Amino acid sequence: MPTTSPSERTQESDTPTGVGVDVGGTGIKVGRVDLGTGELVGDRLTRPTPQPATPDAVAGVIRSMVEELGWDGPVGVALPSVIHDGIARIAHNIDGSWVGCDLVALFAEHLPGRPVVMLNDADAAGITEVHYGAGEGVDGLVILLTFGTGIGSALLLNGHLIPNTEFGHLLVHDIDGRGVDEAEHLASAAVRHRDGLTYEQWAPHVSNVLRSLEDLLWPRAFVIGGAISEAAEEWFPLLENRTPVRVAVRRGDAGIIGAALYAAASTGLLDLDATVSPSDH
Repeated sequence: MPTTSPSERTQESDTPTGVGVDVGGTGIKVGRVDLGTGELVGDRLTRPTPQPATPDAVAGVIRSMVEELGWDGPVGVALPSVIHDGIARIAHNIDGSWVGCDLVALFAEHLPGRPVVMLNDADAAGITEVHYGAGEGVDGLVILLTFGTGIGSALLLNGHLIPNTEFGHLLVHDIDGRGVDEAEHLASAAVRHRDGLTYEQWAPHVSNVLRSLEDLLWPRAFVIGGAISEAAEEWFPLLENRTPVRVAVRRGDAGIIGAALYAAASTGLLDLDATVSPSDH
């Protein structure tokens, strides 16, 4: 099938659609996505994440949701894991039995006949933001960070995804002089709530993490997501790093959208001109 550019697709009256799945610790979201605009088509489906969140249990819920949509095309699945060669290497907020799971075999069993493409959930959000959100049109390096229980990350160079970054585990010097610790142990939203920090007290820790990344990578922009980004006007002005900081705009739907885009690009349905081939997955 010939591919089309994003600009060509937006001029068509009937743009292609895709389906994306976003697996979280408490909920699984599935939606159909207009691949020309990045908007959801119809309502998204949401189901509780089964407990325990084992691979078979989660894949079974995904199967029923995709079947409910009546979808038999490519499916993108965003997972809270690093994925190498089709194998889940870590498990964030899901059952530890995901570690070492053969995802290709798992979804071949639960979604037979459909091409299934897996990627990290923060990577999915990053793809969304550079194509249809706060990172759109930025030349050079964009770093997406999601501040929540930990710090998720995505790295995109001229729109091309460099998958499976884990900047939340970057070791940084604590501004309080307590030594070196992981970024998410010092500046996640969970740390702010745990320690009862005001935005004025918390923002310097975020700036410290951003400056550490700046000194290593010299990005053109940071895109910040997570629920705490909804209060961006209260704490973004307190940040003291040199790189422009933008608030993520797709938020709750970013994982669905990015997963659908990645699956469509990976299976040749469209050319995003900005998404790398998933040769590492």
